[in-house]
Amino acid sequence: MDINLTLIGQTIAMIVFVWFCMKFIWPPILAALEERQQQIEEGLAAADLSQEKLVEAEAKADGIVDEARKQATGILDQAHARANEIVSEGKTDGVKERERQLLAAKAEIEQETNRAREELRGQVSAIAIASAEKILKREIDGKTHEDILGKLAQEL
Repeated sequence: MDINLTLIGQTIAMIVFVWFCMKFIWPPILAALEERQQQIEEGLAAADLSQEKLVEAEAKADGIVDEARKQATGILDQAHARANEIVSEGKTDGVKERERQLLAAKAEIEQETNRAREELRGQVSAIAIASAEKILKREIDGKTHEDILGKLAQEL
C-alpha cells in the first residue's frame, strides 16, 4: 500500500470532519443527553419523593380511619348508654305511674266503700224505722223520724 495524495486528502478530510463534529455537532448532542439524564434523575427523585409522600399519606389516612373508628365506637357506646338510660327512666316512670294509679284506685275504692256504708246505713235506718212503725202501728213525725235515723246512723 502506497501512501499517496488520496490517502492524505482523506486523512485531512477525516480530521476536519472529526473537528467539525466535535465543535458543532457533539456539544448539542451532549447537552441534550445531559439534559435528558438530568430530567430522568429529577423524575426518579420525584418518584421517590412521591413514594415517600404516598407512604406518609397512607399512614395518615390509616390514622384518620382509626380515629374515626374510635369516634364511631365512642358514639355507639354513648348511644347504648343513652338508650339504657332512657329504658331505665321509662321503667322508673312506669313504676311511679303504677304507684300513682294504685293510690288513686285505693282512694276511689275507699270513697266507694264509704259511700256504700252511708247508703247501707240509710237503708238499715229506713228498715229499722219501718219495722218500728209496724211494731208501733203508727207514723212518727218527720223531725222525730230524722232524729232517730241520725242516732241510728251514728251507732252503726
